[in-house]
Amino acid sequence: MASRPTAMGTALARIGTTLDEDTTCAELTREAAGRTGGTAAVLPVGGEAVHGDPGMLPAVPWAESAAREAADSDGDGTPCPVSGGARPAVRVPLATHGHSYGVLVCARDRAPFTRAETELLALLAERAASHIRHAREHDRVRGVVGKLQRALLAEPGRPHPNLDVAIRYLPVGQSALVGGDWCETVRLHFGRTLLVVGDVMGHGLEAAVDMTAYRSALRYIASADLPPHRVLRRLDDTAAAEPERRPATCLIARVDPGRGQVTLASAGHLPPAVIDAEGGAALLPVPVGPPLGTGLGGYEPGTWRLDPGQTLLLFTDGLVEHRGEDIEQSLDRLAGVGFASAAGVEDIIDTALAHLDARHAEDDVAVLAAQLHQRAPRSDEEREQ
Repeated sequence: MASRPTAMGTALARIGTTLDEDTTCAELTREAAGRTGGTAAVLPVGGEAVHGDPGMLPAVPWAESAAREAADSDGDGTPCPVSGGARPAVRVPLATHGHSYGVLVCARDRAPFTRAETELLALLAERAASHIRHAREHDRVRGVVGKLQRALLAEPGRPHPNLDVAIRYLPVGQSALVGGDWCETVRLHFGRTLLVVGDVMGHGLEAAVDMTAYRSALRYIASADLPPHRVLRRLDDTAAAEPERRPATCLIARVDPGRGQVTLASAGHLPPAVIDAEGGAALLPVPVGPPLGTGLGGYEPGTWRLDPGQTLLLFTDGLVEHRGEDIEQSLDRLAGVGFASAAGVEDIIDTALAHLDARHAEDDVAVLAAQLHQRAPRSDEEREQ
């Protein structure tokens, strides 16, 4: 038979296994009812927060009063025997660090609760309260990060009309916080457009905040109309001057429709792909420099031809990387995707996400597709006007 400390540790370990508040309350009532041989509920009473026969619990008016008292308490978590019904019952506030999250009520047919039982219930309730507090803080931070990311995605840059651009962002999973992946477009002089994709290390609020800093700095630096490798150099200098700034990878493409060419520079980022008019994909061998924030510089440009029938695809590593797989294998998988001939930018992204199973990616995914806008030939009447 397990010792009392071991049994208590096992009971505590079964509470708070997720960051879901309802699940924590259900785990608490299940453990409390099992340890005392009665019925347990978290008040205010919820359908998932009762374990056992609800008819054994004290009357509803008393239950409501108990919940109000718990909400108004100073959160000391002291167990309290109660006489709200014909059966023995005990009430324990779900409280921790001065915060109350309701009350645990236990009732049974047989003898009153012992001191050892009420002390155990108090420990279980405190454990649950601690996890509920953590879950609510997690939800609060996630909400802040989500709003920040949505605000940024709602304000994309505007490429010139001579360029068709589509952007897609997929956060990893349903429970993970939004990370530092981002895309940007910046109008330059003479019909050129700067296309950017970046990835700040990590997830959560800190990564999102650093992402906004990189993005703001990029917009300011890009206004000087510098070539991509010099934009990266300036971004690197700016980030290196702030020791708390997280490192980031970044790929910049300057598209010049007038000349039919694209100039790229990379700061530790994966190369882009070019999809031809027949749907074949190939990776561009862009010179790679160190990630932003190292202060090392050393970025070099590379220029390639870009025809109207081709699509340039920029992406973060979440699109292709699989745990335990060599990155070259991952990139070969992208190069092997069969795209439809003469597909538009939205269709190109849809195909890439579907074939690479991006919905189940192990990291955030940001993708940007761009192709030269093919204008219809002007009629004789339009030329005369």
